[in-house]
Amino acid sequence: MDLQVFATDRKARFRKLRRKTDKVRKRDVVLNFGSAAASGISGASVRVMQMDSSFPFGACINPAVIQDPAFVDFFTKHFDWAVFENELKWYHTEAQQGQLNYADSDALLDFCDRYGKPVRGHCIFWAVENTVQQWVKSLDKDQLTAAVQARLQSLLTRYAGRFPHYDVNNEMLHGSFYRDRLGNDVDAFMFREAARLDPGAALFVNDYNVEGGNDPNATPEKYIEQIAALQQKGAPVGGIGLQGHVTNPVGEVICDALDKLSAATDLPVWLTELDVCESDVDLRADDLEVVLREAYAHPAVEGVVFWGFMQGHMWRQDACLVNSDGTVNDAGERFVDLRREWTSHARGHIDSAGHFKFRGYHGTYVVQLATATGKVHKTFSVEKGDTPLVLDMNI
Repeated sequence: MDLQVFATDRKARFRKLRRKTDKVRKRDVVLNFGSAAASGISGASVRVMQMDSSFPFGACINPAVIQDPAFVDFFTKHFDWAVFENELKWYHTEAQQGQLNYADSDALLDFCDRYGKPVRGHCIFWAVENTVQQWVKSLDKDQLTAAVQARLQSLLTRYAGRFPHYDVNNEMLHGSFYRDRLGNDVDAFMFREAARLDPGAALFVNDYNVEGGNDPNATPEKYIEQIAALQQKGAPVGGIGLQGHVTNPVGEVICDALDKLSAATDLPVWLTELDVCESDVDLRADDLEVVLREAYAHPAVEGVVFWGFMQGHMWRQDACLVNSDGTVNDAGERFVDLRREWTSHARGHIDSAGHFKFRGYHGTYVVQLATATGKVHKTFSVEKGDTPLVLDMNI
């Protein structure tokens, strides 16, 4: 593996990423209110407020954390999506052969429905042997084939249409439990069968260390090779998951990995399990900003999901954004500040042509027009595009 050395002038890098973000995530918008002279609204006051972003941030949840009011408060205010920490994994839903238990995943899904949060399906299978329950390990080839089919049938028919994403066979760069026992086609079979049972779901590969440049088993090149092999066998791979369990991140290394994955596959990328580990919370905030700015500025990345955010409820404790008492630490404040930075609001007046112009982040907006007869509101969306978006308000 070639050794690459990157300079780490973060201030200069962030300036570059801000310019990149402006190009990738924003668009010029012209709100057309019609003939200003005829309608008498020239000079009328306009206020534009962004309500939702097209770029979602999410966090993992479990049955314990949704009972914590401080957790629920931060989660519902600052995150758009969810993922279940363990409750959808096969070892949780069928710890003993034939004894299916979806009670926890049902309860978590109800919680997310209540707050309007879509959920990533994590995961159908897990390729690393030490994550496989003992009864599965004891099956012979025919029995294991039947068990895999039963798992797919049970999970994907029960929840058809409920999970927009599925991680199909987690961490295939680091494990090969099913492939070793059922042959080289089984990974692609899992994708094909999942697509047949729930055709609306985007089916992801998902792995760790790919974005870090420090794991010879998980280079971008090996990930690309794996995806191509799956596709050659008819696997409808719909997205690339980079887990994002990172320490001492280097922005240029992350960007290099994203560039390679995007150029070779043209697939959307999500950071699926982000936690930035650093015992010093001030440095943690800085490191978190590195990862988030690189992800947000890259056109291939379509979302970021954190692997927890609250002290005492995380796999890696030195990565929390919120302390156990509910106070938001410096890393959490940095995250909130970035979300605020990446939200557009505008004020002004309608010009003589009946237009109001602004440049805003992709997402959903409401415009408020103040006239002599009162205030009028209308919602609209700003989608990706290289040309100005002209919208007739018809107010």
